Amino acid sequence: MKRTQQLRQLLLSGQTEFIMEAHNGLSARIVEEAGFSGIWASGLALSAQFAVRDNNELSWTQVVDVLEFMSDVTSIPILLDGDTGYGDFNNMRRLVKKLEQRRIGGVCIEDKLFPKTNSFIQGEQQPLEDIETFCGKIKAGKDSQSDDDFNIVARVEALIAGWGLDEALKRAEAYRQAGADAILIHSKRLQPDEVLAFATEWADRAPLVVVPTKYYSTPTDVFREHRISLVIWANHLVRASIAAMQAVAADIAASESLVESEGRIAPVKEIFRLQGADELLAAEKRYSGTGRSPASAVILAASRGTGLDELTEDKPKVMISVDGKPVLRRLVDKLKSRDVNDITVVAGYKHEAIDVQGINLLISPHWENGGELSSLDAARDALTDDTVILYGDLLFRSYILTNLLDWDADLLAVVDSTPVETIEGNATDLVWCSAPDNRAMYQQTVSLEAVSSSPGAVGRPPEGRWIGLLRVKGDGRRVLLDSLNRLKAQPDFAAMGMPELLTEMARNGHAPQVQYISGHWLDLNSIDDLQRAIRFAHGHRN
Repeated sequence: MKRTQQLRQLLLSGQTEFIMEAHNGLSARIVEEAGFSGIWASGLALSAQFAVRDNNELSWTQVVDVLEFMSDVTSIPILLDGDTGYGDFNNMRRLVKKLEQRRIGGVCIEDKLFPKTNSFIQGEQQPLEDIETFCGKIKAGKDSQSDDDFNIVARVEALIAGWGLDEALKRAEAYRQAGADAILIHSKRLQPDEVLAFATEWADRAPLVVVPTKYYSTPTDVFREHRISLVIWANHLVRASIAAMQAVAADIAASESLVESEGRIAPVKEIFRLQGADELLAAEKRYSGTGRSPASAVILAASRGTGLDELTEDKPKVMISVDGKPVLRRLVDKLKSRDVNDITVVAGYKHEAIDVQGINLLISPHWENGGELSSLDAARDALTDDTVILYGDLLFRSYILTNLLDWDADLLAVVDSTPVETIEGNATDLVWCSAPDNRAMYQQTVSLEAVSSSPGAVGRPPEGRWIGLLRVKGDGRRVLLDSLNRLKAQPDFAAMGMPELLTEMARNGHAPQVQYISGHWLDLNSIDDLQRAIRFAHGHRN
């Protein structure tokens, strides 16, 4: 339904409806999220946000610019407080056209002289527009609209100006006959008596709108009893924001600190949510011209590490310095250099000592008794449609990650085909594959069959060693999570590591493809490994 039709439906619904003030895109989105069916674009509030007076100091083109932002982020109708129409009949004609272009539901104009003054500032001294002249504005607006459902509400200021009930009724009837779709009767009294008297005499000749800013204590049922069509809460969001900003600003100025204020203001992530940051991220994945969406990464780094006791008394092994830089910092830098910027680190032991920028730190709830799969299970929400999963103690040449990201496979495991007997250091995570490494220049079509630390697990020599680097892409995410769920149901899940997961996927017909490499990597499990790591980092800056 068009916004104009939505507003027309509110005016003609036969029951009392309510709309709330908004003055920019953010407040408009808040109004819709709160459950209101419409928005009042208040002239007072629109002016206030720019700290100018409600005397048409804000030009109508500036008003329309703000309305465009409000319309873009909402799906409910906006009724503009259009003051006097910003001039004569010709200004009114152009205003209606510009509002229709921005999908605004309607405009309310008041029968005062341009430039207007706010009704609550010496309202009784303000002159009113000649009835015939104001009717001409209404007719000009109706004749210029291209959408038959566009709404023009005529605001009667006779009670504000002290002209009395008879004059108010006279003007309202003239405006109705000139084509106004609804009448707004305004009052600044603290009680609704004169508004209710008007409603009684008006007798439903056209939809009636009220703005109970001054007579705010009136029970809502009173408006229903007098068949008020639309109630406008006219300036409450801008007033609320002013009070909140003044309080927070004063507190911060007095304390010279953010500590007391931070807990009672909206988090920055709420701003991002209202701005639609998630939609942009989704759109980038869909429309990015790079050919592929940026990958994410999950780094498993919950363990203390064996054989490194003295070095890990006060920090996890991922924070051990190698050639002047912590291992985790090296990994993060490596990932970011390949545009992998969404990085989740699953920590556990001495997690408070992890001080690396550019990561999302996640604490595994079972790190003390759980293994690698417990950490991965804790990070399942961080697994995107393209995720690199890796151990936190890895060092490797950059080309390995580059090839991993360029390879088109749902599941891809990096396997070092260097003969196991020649490996310096630990020979764990042995891999059996569908074919050995043929040292081809181009990608080979080889699948992983099993991973184990036992050389005799399969009955033939292994084809290599898994280095702790896996990419999960597309449907591979579902396969991995299905396999993880099956293993989680087993009683010994807490002791399981990534080799069991890789083997489980292969066993159920979803074997990861293999990216063969030959050397150019190492992991960190002992003092000897650390010495090799220092030499590796020193000799391979990339």
